[in-house]
Amino acid sequence: MRLGQNFLADPNLLDAIVRDAGVTADDCVLEVGAGEGVLTERLAAVVRHVHVIEIDRGLEPWLTGIVALPNVNLVWADAVRFDLASLRPEPTAMVANLPYSVATPVIMRTIFELPSIGRWTVMVQREIADRLRAEPGSKIYGAPSVLAQLAGPVRLVRKVSRTVFRPPPRVDSAIVSIRREGPGPDEVVRRLVRAAFSHRRKALPRSLDMAIPGMLEPARAALEQMGLDPGIRAEALSPPQFVALSAMIGARPTET
Repeated sequence: MRLGQNFLADPNLLDAIVRDAGVTADDCVLEVGAGEGVLTERLAAVVRHVHVIEIDRGLEPWLTGIVALPNVNLVWADAVRFDLASLRPEPTAMVANLPYSVATPVIMRTIFELPSIGRWTVMVQREIADRLRAEPGSKIYGAPSVLAQLAGPVRLVRKVSRTVFRPPPRVDSAIVSIRREGPGPDEVVRRLVRAAFSHRRKALPRSLDMAIPGMLEPARAALEQMGLDPGIRAEALSPPQFVALSAMIGARPTET
């Protein structure tokens, strides 16, 4: 195992992931984390083009076969830092067994920076899957939940046992899908949501003010106008309510 990676070893599950994704010959797929190329190979047999980003050069001997495929573009880079918008042709779907350590930031980046992607079918740690689809009021509902759900519905496709990996990780995994229904949150909404959950035990206006000074009174007034208790916590607001709050107050006071 290199760089803490766990390689998917179940061919039936690999085939199922491609079926779950519903990709066709018209799609250009983004995959992050090539591993040994087993998912890449299956995707390349179905879709028009595959961009696969892999950071671990130690895997190069296992990836010579997929590099030779005419519709695969293998990029050696860190997906958290790589300029995703530079990919051509533009990805229309993301299908990946995501490395646990970067799953959330990579999903968020693709939502924000790749409006061409209309659907995601990704394997992540089960805890991350639960957080992404958590509902308001849940203890695990947080900024990733809100930001992902503002792009579109998040659905649990299937649970995945740790036994299908080589070597087995210490946690179970899950495949989740996101179907884009809108552009997703803009930069102002993203900043407000993250600030709202930055001190989640505080009332929402106080949490916002601690992260973005000057937000206390505007947030209280906006919540009252929305018919909400100004002492409410961030976890009680739905994703659309965050958009409404942002439209009223933005994240503007004392910004530099």
